[in-house]
Amino acid sequence: MASVQDPCSFASSSKCTTKHLNLSYHVDFERRVLKGKVALTVEVLEDRCSTVTLDTRDLTIFSATANGQSAKFNMGPEHSFLGTPLEITLPFELSRGQQVIVEVAYETAPKATALQWLTPDQTAGKKQPYLFSQCQVVFGRTVDVALVYHLFFLRVSVPQELVAVMSAIRDGQAPDPEDSSRLVYRFRQPVAMPSYLIAIVVGALESREIGPRSLVWSEKEFVDKAAFEFSETENMLKTAESLVGPYVWGQYDILVLPPSFPYGGMENPCLTFATPTLLAGDRSLSNVIAHEISHSWTGNLVTNKTWEHFWLNEGHTVYLERMIGRSMESEQFRQFKAMGGWKELQESVKTFGADNPLTNLVPSLQDVNPDDAFSSVPYEKGFALLYHLEELLGGPVVFMGFVKSYIQMFAYGSATTEEWKAYLFTYFQDKVDVLNKVDWNAWMHTPGMPPVKPQYDTTMADSCIALCSKWTKAGEADLGGFTAADLTTLSSHQVIEFLSLLLQEEPLPLTHVKRMQEAYDFNSCINAEIRARWLRLCVKSRWEEAVPKALQMATEQGRMKFTRPLFREVYNFDKFRDEAVRMFKTHRAAMHPVMVDLLSKDLKVDLTSC
Repeated sequence: MASVQDPCSFASSSKCTTKHLNLSYHVDFERRVLKGKVALTVEVLEDRCSTVTLDTRDLTIFSATANGQSAKFNMGPEHSFLGTPLEITLPFELSRGQQVIVEVAYETAPKATALQWLTPDQTAGKKQPYLFSQCQVVFGRTVDVALVYHLFFLRVSVPQELVAVMSAIRDGQAPDPEDSSRLVYRFRQPVAMPSYLIAIVVGALESREIGPRSLVWSEKEFVDKAAFEFSETENMLKTAESLVGPYVWGQYDILVLPPSFPYGGMENPCLTFATPTLLAGDRSLSNVIAHEISHSWTGNLVTNKTWEHFWLNEGHTVYLERMIGRSMESEQFRQFKAMGGWKELQESVKTFGADNPLTNLVPSLQDVNPDDAFSSVPYEKGFALLYHLEELLGGPVVFMGFVKSYIQMFAYGSATTEEWKAYLFTYFQDKVDVLNKVDWNAWMHTPGMPPVKPQYDTTMADSCIALCSKWTKAGEADLGGFTAADLTTLSSHQVIEFLSLLLQEEPLPLTHVKRMQEAYDFNSCINAEIRARWLRLCVKSRWEEAVPKALQMATEQGRMKFTRPLFREVYNFDKFRDEAVRMFKTHRAAMHPVMVDLLSKDLKVDLTSC
């Protein structure tokens, strides 16, 4: 199979590949660094190989060896967001198929973007520090030096009062032989996986059993809430297995992180990361867990070969997530969630601009920071393509057969869009005439909304659409007709949809949002999806009293889905623009590095001057 040049990597993946990784970390909270030693078993893919190039970022390299012999190494020029290539010169030449063990001793930087070090005050318990990593997309090179796929063993030394967990199977713990005040936790990952999925968390963690192969982890202040919220995890796992085959990772644990975690979830194998904003108290937001479970097949078992093909991870995962929803709820529920996804796609396209090439399904990332490209486009444009193909090729059962076969074909490896498309044509070889009518260039390589808008079943959305229309058409004399009874037949998902529809309309008059608060009392709602949309709606309508509430929500948690739109909404309210910037500057030290970078661009703040 031809090698693919990755514009987001310096690594010599066309010359050699990683087969195994043995990693040890010493976690130093005082200096905010990890001292690491990694042993990479590298297999050579071409003759006369005498160098290995690895990706790094903000790492101090102390030494390198090859099969125990000292090896010279050189750090190349630093790139603004890709980091620095580490070239190791082997003390011998290798031929195709031969293997070498390359060892590197190094230390991370306190500013490593993959790591967030929290003070005790930033945790729920307020007594112990906390560390978590987020290696996707390219931040893993700030904590590790690696090529792409590998099996691994890990050892982590931490203070004895803390617990370490990783994206791997737990393999016991013992006192650190070099320091009696520390413990060494051992982990193993017998399934090959890409390096961006290596994850570590260290903190005052507790766990609860939520299924025969699942624990939920968090600080004790959240652990019982989390156990309730995610109690359907095993049913979701079984449903996914019925659709795409056995779950190969053994353990499926969930870890609820502190509020600054910037994503809804992260699909680290054996240990899904989840934001505490999912703890709605009614299990209504657990579809994020269905998404992360789906990644166990699409993303973790089959991975996009480069980040330009990110839609292969996320489009298929959204498709599988909604098929799980179809099995556990109904086809109407799947259609309803797909409609909501289409609106999220519209919002992303509007934010980027309809002509922005980053709204291509397969964007070029040459000289582009992959985090700047992050949006709902690969998720929802990808899903829309798969749903369109499903309709053309015979429906959900028929197309799910293809998805399962695609996973089996590329399992334990990676794929490009071209490889996926070639396999699609092979699988549906009796329907090539149908596939040839698809405008592939418009879907893949053209910015903006997709060329085809699916006609989704609106059954579950009709009541949301009707209530939205009632509010937008209401005069002041009609406002008394709205009461709490309007929402009694709506699920949490439908209330979210109602508010999402209103956000797409022109701002409501201030009298209307004040009446909506009187009738529905959204200010007391703890469901983060509802609360964030409600506060955005209020700020859009220029309700000044809502601005402090919006900024409070934007800073008390750090999920990008909520924090960035809330800040942008306040920033666009001219009277409070300076307040939005001031709040960002006040709270940036507690924010995740990814959030700081993207929010500074949203608010046009020059980080070098503050």
